[in-house]
Amino acid sequence: MKTITLHINGSARAVPAGITVAAALRRCDATLFGQTVYGTARDVFCGMGQCQACRVRIDGQDEALACMRLVTEGMRVETQV
Repeated sequence: MKTITLHINGSARAVPAGITVAAALRRCDATLFGQTVYGTARDVFCGMGQCQACRVRIDGQDEALACMRLVTEGMRVETQV
């Protein structure tokens, strides 16, 4: 299985190629996808981009949906905590 290096909140992590950012975050135990306006934790809910609960910052792009993006080599992900 081919792996790539992904940077999650500044930490380099090896993850399988071809998975979504949401799956990579779960695999690396980074399950907090930021907070709602009420201060509660967001997480993957629907897994198909409809609920938008898995919003993260990917390579500087705010509000990216982690469940809809595949990981790429060197990608930088911030969970917007």
